[in-house]
Amino acid sequence: MRALKRLLRGGASVEVSEERGVRTLHLGGDAIQSAMRLSRPDRLELAYTQAMMASLLFLPEPRAVTMIGLGGGSIARFVYRNRPTARTTVVEINSRVVAAARSFFGLPADDDRLEVVVDDGAKYVPAHPASADLLLVDGFDDGVAVKSLCSTAFYDAAYRCLHSYGVFAQNFIAEEPRFGTYLARIEASFDGRVLLLPAADRVNNIVLAFKGGPARYSIDRLQAQARTLGRQLDLPYGAFLRDLIDRNDATANYLRFASSRARASDEKR
Repeated sequence: MRALKRLLRGGASVEVSEERGVRTLHLGGDAIQSAMRLSRPDRLELAYTQAMMASLLFLPEPRAVTMIGLGGGSIARFVYRNRPTARTTVVEINSRVVAAARSFFGLPADDDRLEVVVDDGAKYVPAHPASADLLLVDGFDDGVAVKSLCSTAFYDAAYRCLHSYGVFAQNFIAEEPRFGTYLARIEASFDGRVLLLPAADRVNNIVLAFKGGPARYSIDRLQAQARTLGRQLDLPYGAFLRDLIDRNDATANYLRFASSRARASDEKR
């Protein structure tokens, strides 16, 4: 692996590397925070970034997107290219990460559709109620979930940050030891309206939570939406939907919400 750049100025390092045509970002260690295939820079390279976009099954045309955690900017760039009517605000605590995303990963400059704010997401979200249709959270420190982005107070603020019928999505490492605790907090803040989606590589889990909306989702309608989005965005929405049905409470006709206790009980059977 060829190291392109290592930025050091107090705290953890920000390192950009390249191997076999894929450029990667590392923060404070070897864990990959973001990746970009040089031959297809607008494609979402990592399975978890693709899975985060499963949120569009339920909200296909968000107008206001807030992201906590920039990384190399792959999701921000993807939304910018594919949802031109959306205004995206990205909150990143580390200015060196922003510099790396702009210098090495093709993140567009700020304009009327994209703004990158250097701030602490745990402070930004409570200060911006009713500001987002879609709130995406991807905050790690060398593969470890940032605790301030996993607190009850933060999830309560995330609920308030959303417009009516807004969608929240957070990325977790599959081996996160406190995942059960964090999931229960999200369920409490979002009145149990939570779905789980494992990323295709099973290294990450995505939690989707909903403010308002239906009590259950028609699988026929979701399948139609998956076909449309698959054609538009070249992502495996059919696979996303199958995994959502497998991992959550579903009948032949509906995808429904279930508590973490109910899921655990089903898994033991």
